[in-house]
Amino acid sequence: MDVRPFSQNGGTTAGTCQPDQDYLNFIQNIKQSTGIDLAEYKEAQMKRRLTTLRVKNGYSTFASFYEAISKDIVLFYEFLDRMTINVSEFWRNPNRWEVLRDIILPELTGVNGRGLKVWSAACSTGEEPYTLAMILDGKGLLSSASLAATDIDDGALAKAKQGLYVERSLKDVPKDVAARYFSQDGVFYKFSEQLKKHVQFRKQNLLLDRFEEGHDLIVCRNVMIYFTEEAKNKLYHKFAAALRPGGYLFVGSTEQIFSPGQYGLEPTETFFYRKKS
Repeated sequence: MDVRPFSQNGGTTAGTCQPDQDYLNFIQNIKQSTGIDLAEYKEAQMKRRLTTLRVKNGYSTFASFYEAISKDIVLFYEFLDRMTINVSEFWRNPNRWEVLRDIILPELTGVNGRGLKVWSAACSTGEEPYTLAMILDGKGLLSSASLAATDIDDGALAKAKQGLYVERSLKDVPKDVAARYFSQDGVFYKFSEQLKKHVQFRKQNLLLDRFEEGHDLIVCRNVMIYFTEEAKNKLYHKFAAALRPGGYLFVGSTEQIFSPGQYGLEPTETFFYRKKS
């Protein structure tokens, strides 16, 4: 985000509102001033999360909280971090990454005979795209691959580019892989500088921005569960359009796609969906 993310005329003044209207006004103000539409996230979860943040910082209404984050960039980034649930781990659900490594990637490389175009959508603080980088490198595919990673949160992207992680983030990484790609740096573990060079991080709003096309693999895991059904439907159509025929969408362990055929996708391995040719 720009360090002045809020327009001067995008918000309401602090005042007394009914609780529901107070939150609705907050949603409208955030959308007007940042382009982020909180209404496309599940309301109960988002409202509960942001209420906790608001109260923790000493604001009795969302109107007063909005006025505060419109002036305080540190508080704004705290809001953005809470909104986007930046909780991630390397190799999360290891057996699914093994399926990617042992079944999906050989299929994709056997068909293409060229470098893979891979995208980690809503990449948070980098654990997911760096897991992809390690797997691709282990298969000898990284040097010829295009590996993009996007997120809406500038703070998360900055942490991803830094590449420093606490030990618990590595708990599912195979020991030999961890030894190859991480080095201890005080209480942190530093990801391989050589592999970092292969990941192109950039900011992106999944709901608003256009997607590049022709991807062989899109990984978007443990993100869709926070969106409304309407937003999910929109995103699945966008992801499908961004895949080449035969390309794969890899989703999280709680994000089974019902009726994938409506998006031109077909289920293969669990939580992997292939775009129909």
